[in-house]
Amino acid sequence: MPESDFIKSSHSSSGGECVEVALNAPHTVAVRDSKAPDGPIVHLSPTAWAEFTAAGALDGLRQR
Repeated sequence: MPESDFIKSSHSSSGGECVEVALNAPHTVAVRDSKAPDGPIVHLSPTAWAEFTAAGALDGLRQR
């Protein structure tokens, strides 16, 4: 697997609730906590990532 090229999520808050996402590996979305770049990395399928982000978007709409 190639080294992950992480970028910070555009939805990260200034309060330290940040995630970084890497999309450069085939068939894999890698996610990590930006406060712990040497910590664990969660590897998801693109389908699982899409479901996760859709659920988060829906949750954000419910809280408004």
